[in-house]
Amino acid sequence: MVNKIETWVEVPANSDFSIYNLPIGIFCENVGVKRVGMALGDFVLDLNAIHEAGFFEEIDLPQGVFKSDTLNDYIALGKTITNALRIKVQELMSVTNEEIQGSQEYISYIFKKRAQVQMFMPVQVPNYTDFYSSMEHATNVGTMFRDPENALLPNWKHIPVGYHGRASSIIPSGVNIHRPKGQRKDPNKEMPEFGPTTRLDFELEMAFITGRTTELGQNVPAGKAEDYIFGFVLFNDWSARDIQQWEYVPLGPFLAKSFASSISPWVVSIEALEPFRTNGPKQEPEVFPYLKTDGPRNFDIQLEVAIQPEGEEATTVCRSNFKQMYWSVNQQLAHQTINGCNLQVGDMYGSGTISGATPDSYGSMLELAWKGTKPLPLANNKTRVFIEDGDTVTMRGYAEKDGVRVGFGEVSTKVLPAN
Repeated sequence: MVNKIETWVEVPANSDFSIYNLPIGIFCENVGVKRVGMALGDFVLDLNAIHEAGFFEEIDLPQGVFKSDTLNDYIALGKTITNALRIKVQELMSVTNEEIQGSQEYISYIFKKRAQVQMFMPVQVPNYTDFYSSMEHATNVGTMFRDPENALLPNWKHIPVGYHGRASSIIPSGVNIHRPKGQRKDPNKEMPEFGPTTRLDFELEMAFITGRTTELGQNVPAGKAEDYIFGFVLFNDWSARDIQQWEYVPLGPFLAKSFASSISPWVVSIEALEPFRTNGPKQEPEVFPYLKTDGPRNFDIQLEVAIQPEGEEATTVCRSNFKQMYWSVNQQLAHQTINGCNLQVGDMYGSGTISGATPDSYGSMLELAWKGTKPLPLANNKTRVFIEDGDTVTMRGYAEKDGVRVGFGEVSTKVLPAN
């Protein structure tokens, strides 16, 4: 059960950014510097303004912590402080609290309209790991490219498969990308060719952000992994399928993945997702002890993807759910560190493509159009087998239960022609 909180702030009934959520991000007004804010309904709460007004006096906060262009220093303060601050903002915004309520001076100083601010990368990402944790996705890909009877490779149910990706090309929602170029090989031709990808794809993912550092040689037990996870964002891990198919042997993805990954700008804390815990799929065979956890470790988060060709209306092409992931975030972080790999604040971990059991829940064009063999219908008699120039891909996600909604907003990206 969720303790019901009524707020004096006008929040639309279907808002992702309820008082139960209060996600955090980096914003800037037309004139001004970047600073830290929280989303509530259609507003951004300027945390620096609240701090300067003296409402956070009981919380041990460094001076100027909210005058920053990243959340890293704030996150590094630890959960004792960040959770206390989120609870304090809930208190200030609750209908029974009159410290800010009714004061037009405070309200005009603290509240900014979300539609009138610009959002930026919430964190500086030191390291990025991408996992491959949806059994349905891995099975679909294995079926397409290998033997359908042995779609999953022998290691898949024993380890959370992943690779170290490119952190510098992770970008926030609203930043356009150019179609990447590289080598690709037509199976019917003897030699490879060079040029823009003809098989540009999205990958529907979630990503979590770490909030603590560890020393080289340390490992994080699966049961304590959530102590090291600050929060989550939506994650579109763009992929150039034809470039990837040629280059990935023997070392894995390179140019096909490093050109861009897009994220939603608001970071939803793992604490805000507490009411939406659920059990993941049964794991067989039994996992090694370092990957074992107790209790529900997955999260029931509804996800969707829409494609909008330039000048046309958008079509929702996928509806999936984060709860279906075979490997939980706890297991992913435990596996990342079991060899002694050290963590840094702001590290980002992609879930891997989130696909469900039905064709309308597949989390990539590779699956939705089945390797280009089944054109996907869009509005106005348009079709797609992969993403074309001028297309805008938008991902949305939210959790909802017992009248409580916690959402992520969206990550939206337009594809421009090759540069």
